[in-house]
Amino acid sequence: MSDSRLHTQLPAFHIVIPARYASQRFPQKLMADLGGKPVLQWVHELSLQAGAQSVTVATDHKDIYCAAQEFGANVVMTRDDHENGTERLAEVAEKMAWSGDEIIVNVQGDEPFLPVALIHATVKALYQDAEAEMATVACAIDDKQDYLNPNVVKVVCDEQQRALYFSRAPIPWDRDGLANGQDQSGYLPIDLPVLRHIGLYVYRASLLNKYAELPMSPLERWEKLEQLRFLHQGIKVQVAVADSLPSHGVDTPEDLEKLRHQLTLESL
Repeated sequence: MSDSRLHTQLPAFHIVIPARYASQRFPQKLMADLGGKPVLQWVHELSLQAGAQSVTVATDHKDIYCAAQEFGANVVMTRDDHENGTERLAEVAEKMAWSGDEIIVNVQGDEPFLPVALIHATVKALYQDAEAEMATVACAIDDKQDYLNPNVVKVVCDEQQRALYFSRAPIPWDRDGLANGQDQSGYLPIDLPVLRHIGLYVYRASLLNKYAELPMSPLERWEKLEQLRFLHQGIKVQVAVADSLPSHGVDTPEDLEKLRHQLTLESL
């Protein structure tokens, strides 16, 4: 199926790319060179391929603002006191005066190889669930070490594929299989799919408009997971399930080197 045909089956949506200049683990990573262009430019280009009504880079730093303008992006300068990307999206939604039923995709500025199909699947998941106010993505976990790793966020869903809970802890817990140490293979012994959360978020603009009024919940404070703020408030979160885990983003200089190596191999 052609990309143009696929786009016609989707509702209209906007993409916003929150682009912070500072990063504790890798400062200025969005400006780092990857195959002859900045990481952020890769993200902007894949966002354009997704067929959104608009693609906007949202930043709080003049260097990113100027760089994004140079490669032809629509850029909005935002406040520098935002605690997370969702707050930055909310400011952009307000500046753009988007109506409450419009769909906004948060594409992280450090995900240069994010599959466009993943964006489409998440937009579609939200659009098809009239009661949900946001959507995200997950994929199956097959390795027990990932299941037990607190850096791998897990999600469990109800029968309508809405999120019940996100956690760094291993959920759901197979009491008989894991607690008794019966599994020696390194793989999950349970027959219920275990899902790994992928940090791609799609919102209705109405949710972004009221985001500032939502207080941080104890769950969010304990788990250090922003999405728990929404569940704590009873907001329905639809979960699209991907076939596989997408390529890792650029969190560290080592991540960047791996992607550079990947590009080199693909060019051979």
